[in-house]
Amino acid sequence: MFKSGIDQDALVEMFAKASAQQGEALRKAVSEATLKAMQGRELTVANIRGVLKTVTQAASSGAAKNMVPAVDAEALLEKAFAGMDAALLQAVQAQRAALQQFVSQGVEINNKQMKSALANLEKMEDVFFSTVSKAAEGAGGTLKGPWEQVLETMKVKGTGTGAQAKTSLEALMSQAQAALREGRSSGLRSAQALMDSYAALVSGVLDTWGKAPPVRAADLPPYAAAAGDASRGKAVYAAACAGCHGPEGKGGPKGGAVTDASYLALVSDQYLRTTVIAGRTDLGMPDWRGYSPGQPLTAQQISDVVAWLIAQRRPVPGRPVSAKEG
Repeated sequence: MFKSGIDQDALVEMFAKASAQQGEALRKAVSEATLKAMQGRELTVANIRGVLKTVTQAASSGAAKNMVPAVDAEALLEKAFAGMDAALLQAVQAQRAALQQFVSQGVEINNKQMKSALANLEKMEDVFFSTVSKAAEGAGGTLKGPWEQVLETMKVKGTGTGAQAKTSLEALMSQAQAALREGRSSGLRSAQALMDSYAALVSGVLDTWGKAPPVRAADLPPYAAAAGDASRGKAVYAAACAGCHGPEGKGGPKGGAVTDASYLALVSDQYLRTTVIAGRTDLGMPDWRGYSPGQPLTAQQISDVVAWLIAQRRPVPGRPVSAKEG
């Protein structure tokens, strides 16, 4: 039976037959099922709750049916929780990537929809715990104690989802303050149009990441870094970007112009870096792992190609000049 995009029967059967030695396989299966379900819908809080509820119920039902001698139900449920945490962590990373793009384009933190998106990001760990806790209550019986222990342990230990949400909020606030200092701000109507596409963009980012190897926090390039070497960046651009954007960045068969004077006047250095890292799934642009198949851009290559793009910037009337450019 499928519910919220999840094959519940497959998860139930897996937990019903699992032993403690299969814990890692359980965690991976739950993570993949949860991520796949979230990729199939807009990432609203309500949809995330629905996915987590369905996965929790399936894991509980399977664990309750498990007849393996001396099975450790708590260990099985711990792997279910860890799998959901791994998938939700990627959802938080996708939200961060989308919000970074909006902030870079001048959407202010006090924008109504931006405030709502940040609030949802901040409470993601609470949503995680409350949803699993409520769904686990329905399991009852012999699983009540194990679920309570798992949740209590994780509340003390903390989740990857919560840690990533905290880091993302701190980075976004810092980015917004920098944008304010540089005098970048979108008009009300422009900001509204950008934020209207927020849920779809987050879903697109998550969907693209889901088609590549899972993202681990340790694998992510640094969000902020000094610009690299423009001459090396030219070579990086030629190898990784010119196929879509043209040899001089003026537009190509699959991508628009990235060296256009008006475009470069509107965007910040950080926006360029964020876009190279996160891509633009709404426009079919891959993230840093997809420019050259099997060869993700290194942190240095990202800094170098950003330096090359910055070097293409030309004075445009009305564009604020930052201290480092002056």
